[in-house]
Amino acid sequence: MATGKDGKTQSETKPGNPGNRASAEARQRQAEMRHDPAVLRHLFESGDYPYKSPMERETYEKQKRDLQIELLKLQRWVKDTGQRIVIVFEGRDAAGKGGAIRRFMENMNPRGARVVALDKPNDREQGQWYFQRYVAELPTRGEIVLFDRSWYNRAGVERVMGFCDEAEYREFLREAPELERMWVRSGIRLFKYWFSVNRDEQAKRLHGREINPLKRWKLSPMDRESVKRWDAYTEAKETMFFHTHTADAPWTIIKASDKKRARIAVIRHFVHSLDYPGKNTRAAKSPDPLIVGSW
Repeated sequence: MATGKDGKTQSETKPGNPGNRASAEARQRQAEMRHDPAVLRHLFESGDYPYKSPMERETYEKQKRDLQIELLKLQRWVKDTGQRIVIVFEGRDAAGKGGAIRRFMENMNPRGARVVALDKPNDREQGQWYFQRYVAELPTRGEIVLFDRSWYNRAGVERVMGFCDEAEYREFLREAPELERMWVRSGIRLFKYWFSVNRDEQAKRLHGREINPLKRWKLSPMDRESVKRWDAYTEAKETMFFHTHTADAPWTIIKASDKKRARIAVIRHFVHSLDYPGKNTRAAKSPDPLIVGSW
């Protein structure tokens, strides 16, 4: 079959090709959805995913490179001006938090950016104020700290699995917004991201870990149990949002059923939110509202 200069077959490049028409109609629908508040609200309340196919690898790699360049500019500004930045990555098991963190850190200078992924508390830490070990990890001047899970363990897994009692849980919901407000007013810039996947996507990813010997270390008994307690985790998440989504420290929701789109979206939201010298506003533009939302 004959091909055009771009390598596509003639049937692919003809305006009347049914595949092209369907693709154009899908793009048109998505464009309309982005400007319809009711549709956007429904997307984030229902858990529906707006795209039928994943982001193409070539598009992803180009956008990722451009955004990682912006991260380096932003990191230089953080160091030069003594900013202190905290980024919290939360979400259900297998939601893609770790992959997003790796794309953040891939080309950043490790002297000014670090990842905090704390294990379960030891005997000494169990006797401390709950937030104490997290406070110890907060950034100094010129530093970015990324929390791969955080103090919000208490509002999620500890609540659902019964690792804290009712009084500890209620005290956490009271203290967390107050503490975050203090941090922000002291000059810390706090970003809280929740990675959202639906039940089927989570089950598929956990199964992938189970059958892949290179990823099996990621799978824990807690992961398997989380699938059974989907509704309990949903209730815990909504309660957490209700108490801790504040003007000082809002939650940003990333629809993460497509890992590539989620990684691009979270980095783009972050660089778009801050002003730094040499900012490329085309790369650091407003993120896709079909993927990024607020509680």
